[in-house]
Amino acid sequence: MSPGITKRSVMIAGHRTSVSLEDPFWAALRSIAEARGQSVQALIGHIDAGRDGQNLSSAIRVFVLEAVRAMPET
Repeated sequence: MSPGITKRSVMIAGHRTSVSLEDPFWAALRSIAEARGQSVQALIGHIDAGRDGQNLSSAIRVFVLEAVRAMPET
């Protein structure tokens, strides 16, 4: 695994799975979850429910990208 990628174990729909993301994506995911008043695990569960067979790590990256794009410019 390359530097800067962190693998974490999360519980989704009653089963454990591992997710590997670059550290900036983990940080952004934490910020998004906090802004929504959710845990990171709950947010990952939400992303998982709507991913339609897409790889979970990829689905999280796309979700974070879309969330950042939706932010108002300052």
